Amino acid sequence: MKAMSRGFTLIELVVVIVILGILAAVAVPKFFDLSGQAENAAAQGVAGAIASASSVNFAAKKVGASTAVTLNQANVCTTAILGPLMQGGIPTGFTINPSGSDDCSGTAESVTCTVTKGSSNAQPATVLCAR
Repeated sequence: MKAMSRGFTLIELVVVIVILGILAAVAVPKFFDLSGQAENAAAQGVAGAIASASSVNFAAKKVGASTAVTLNQANVCTTAILGPLMQGGIPTGFTINPSGSDDCSGTAESVTCTVTKGSSNAQPATVLCAR
C-alpha cells in the first residue's frame, strides 16, 4: 500500500521558522537606520534645489529680468534671502548656514551654504552671487 503524506512534518516547520527568524534578525536593523539616510537625502534634495534656483536667478539677472533677486549682500546663506529664490520657500525643518564666507558683496562669484535637516550631515549648496 502507498503511504500518503498529509502535511508538513514538525522538523520541516521548525526549519522554516528558523530561516524566517534569521532573515528577520538581518533585515530589521536595516529598517531602523533608514531615518538618518532619509534626512540626508532630503537635505541633498533641498541643497540641489537651492543651487538650481540660484542658477536660474543668476541667469535671469544677467538677461535683465525684473523678477530676479539681487544677491549682492553679506550673509547670503539665510532662509530670508534664499527663500524667495525657491517657489514656495525653503521647506520647514531645514537649516541653512554658511560654509566659510557667505559674502556676495565683494568680488566673490559664488558662496557655499550648508543645508541640514535634523541630525543629518550638512549638504553643500552653491549659490551664485547675482549683482
